[in-house]
Amino acid sequence: MSTLARRAGTGLLAVAAVAGATMISASPAAALTWRCTSSFASIDQANYSGPQPDQWDFTVKNCAARSGSYVYAKAVIKWDGPLFVSDNWFDGAYYRLVLKKSVAGTDPTVAKKDYEFEGTLENRDVFGNGSYSTGTIKARVNSTKAYADGTLYLDWRHCCGGYKSWGWSASPRV
Repeated sequence: MSTLARRAGTGLLAVAAVAGATMISASPAAALTWRCTSSFASIDQANYSGPQPDQWDFTVKNCAARSGSYVYAKAVIKWDGPLFVSDNWFDGAYYRLVLKKSVAGTDPTVAKKDYEFEGTLENRDVFGNGSYSTGTIKARVNSTKAYADGTLYLDWRHCCGGYKSWGWSASPRV
């Protein structure tokens, strides 16, 4: 075998080794098959009562996926807010992502996490649109079915006594 052929073969092995290492290190959640449910709500801006339109249109997509004994959950929150809203209409905004087992009676929570996104909500594009994606949570549920659920919490600045909440449609069971 020529020196050139050996070098080329060694180079191909190095590329294959790097490609294999990259695939092995990929996030397990990235390879999952997600099942999602979207729901919509139009929410009145509680701290404004002027002549301009002041509705916030939210769409929330809760998603769940299974890999063996583990179930994963994530959510995407999209909104279309009023055009005139400044960047300081909220004292807080977060989404509580919950992973629940599907059992007889009340479904127990097996994992949950709050995702604060007030800054993202207030720094939307010029048309009032924006979106936020939560991270992924997971829990071991063995063979029991489970699903993603969540609640949006908004605290309007100088109004209404703290956080108000809105529930959303849960993902399909996986």
